Amino acid sequence: MTNKSIRIAPGLAARAARIHALLDQYIPDAPIPLHHESPFQLLCAVLLSAQCTDDRVNLVTPALFARAPDAAALAKLSAAQLLPIVRSCGLAPTKAKNLAALGRQLIAEHAGEVPHNLVALENLPGVGHKTASVVMAQAFGEPAFPVDTHIHRLAGRWQLSRANNVTEVERDLKRVFPASAWNRLHLQIIYFGRRYCPARGHDPAACPICSWAMTKARAQLEAQTGTSKPRPRTR
Repeated sequence: MTNKSIRIAPGLAARAARIHALLDQYIPDAPIPLHHESPFQLLCAVLLSAQCTDDRVNLVTPALFARAPDAAALAKLSAAQLLPIVRSCGLAPTKAKNLAALGRQLIAEHAGEVPHNLVALENLPGVGHKTASVVMAQAFGEPAFPVDTHIHRLAGRWQLSRANNVTEVERDLKRVFPASAWNRLHLQIIYFGRRYCPARGHDPAACPICSWAMTKARAQLEAQTGTSKPRPRTR
């Protein structure tokens, strides 16, 4: 089912359209933040980005790609050989193990190519739904709406979703925005959050979107707790 077949409440549709327009205004350019030259390199970079900043990943990947520019080269490296290269990323031992297994599985099951299929991507070592969605969107241009904790936070602040987990937030965002905009919006929301809508020290009144889209109750709660972590809904 696509978002075209779902009826959206007029107020929510208007809110989403206004947010979309503001994101285009404030974030007219939304480049892919992870440096790469192929779908394979993007896949490796996204895998490394878990609990790690994009800037740190971009410092690590030149050395990684010098040793392993493609799946065939990666498949020849062990986790022990990869660990020193990726050590500065969070969860480095696990990531090194996953990278080594990733190279071998790409060779064994996909002739060394990154599969152009969401389910096949999710079956690769260390690749979850969000990573697979990023690759589908940024490597292959397929409509996807990867949702991380940052997008989850802003979707809640802007009353686009009341969901408690990223799977349901993804569903809600896909309902209110056109599929043709998903790939760009994913990045625009991330960049907007970094520049105007941070998790801590946020002033809703100064934010171009929160100033009108955020409820007073949530603004007061965040001011009291000093955090914008999504809270479970009460029944």
